[in-house]
Amino acid sequence: MGKVALPGFHHSPRLRAVFHQTGPDMKKILLVAVLALLGWLLFWPVPIDPVAWEPPEAPGLEGRYAENDRLKDVELLARGTGTGGEDVLVDDDGHIYTGYADGRVVRLEPDGGKPDLLARTGGRPLGLDFDPQGRLIIADGYRGLLRIEDSGAVTVLATEANDRPFGFTNNVAVADDGLIYFTDASSKFGPERQARDDILEHRGHGRLLRHNPDTGETRVLLRDLQFANGVALTPDQDAVLVAETGNYAILRYHLKGEREGEHEVLIENLPGLPDNIRSDGEDTIWIALYAPRNPALDALAPWPFLRKMAFRLPQALQPQPAPHAFVLGLTPGGEISHNLQYKGPDSYHPITGVAQHDNRLYLGSLTHEALAVYELPEEETP
Repeated sequence: MGKVALPGFHHSPRLRAVFHQTGPDMKKILLVAVLALLGWLLFWPVPIDPVAWEPPEAPGLEGRYAENDRLKDVELLARGTGTGGEDVLVDDDGHIYTGYADGRVVRLEPDGGKPDLLARTGGRPLGLDFDPQGRLIIADGYRGLLRIEDSGAVTVLATEANDRPFGFTNNVAVADDGLIYFTDASSKFGPERQARDDILEHRGHGRLLRHNPDTGETRVLLRDLQFANGVALTPDQDAVLVAETGNYAILRYHLKGEREGEHEVLIENLPGLPDNIRSDGEDTIWIALYAPRNPALDALAPWPFLRKMAFRLPQALQPQPAPHAFVLGLTPGGEISHNLQYKGPDSYHPITGVAQHDNRLYLGSLTHEALAVYELPEEETP
């Protein structure tokens, strides 16, 4: 067996001096400690089994994605009411709805005041939408697809499909006919690990599903998705859109016409990680980008073994999302219509939910203690 080379040893005179001045017992202890550390980084069991893949080269933040400070002066709402209003929904009267990390679903006045507790799901409410009767449909990360009745009771609509339980019920969009489209982000990794594990593994555990509340049937529309996230119906409801966070893409699944049941990529190679998406009902699909693309994460994509090593590092040493507020507007045809950003530790980030009401964009965040609102300038109002 050859000599063991200690990383950085030959390039550090101070480290060499300390090592040579140390007694034989201490040298052995140091050597064992280094070997133990290397063994842990190389071989300690981890819950992910990564697969190699080749991400497209990330587009620069220039041109249609050029950096700007439009989200610098957002107004914070409902500060202190709760943490982690991941998605946000606004009714015709301007009331705001969101679900917090402690399981509460609340309705707020248009100014963010007077929180009214609607229900406690007993899990982690994430995406939300209204059904045709005005009841809230909730994608709860732990409990599945839920409905909040007028009485405040919580009804469980679905917890599995094709004999596979939901692992991470994430976002939801309800059609005018009452059919509910929603995502199971990952059947393997649940909300307690957030999206990190699924994205690092990249084996496609996500699904797009449809639930019929009249029959109780839940059908899988798409499977093997890379962290299936936001869901939105196109303005004419002839297709449903789903965000593939791990592939930096938005897919379109056709619901009507000659292509019914088929799907394609609506937009790919986004400059960030798409989270929740929502249609304004007219001509804009709003996309909340959790953070810009991480160069280190992309660089590790072809190397499963290195991704395992990165996973074993303390979380603070793993690739981190940048503090960057980022929202894109998309036409139904897949063209960028709006580019809203602000980079910096004082930005409202990460943005995970977005909804438009009149000329205001309401923003939600998985971790922030407040919601936010951005006034769309006249030239930016669709």
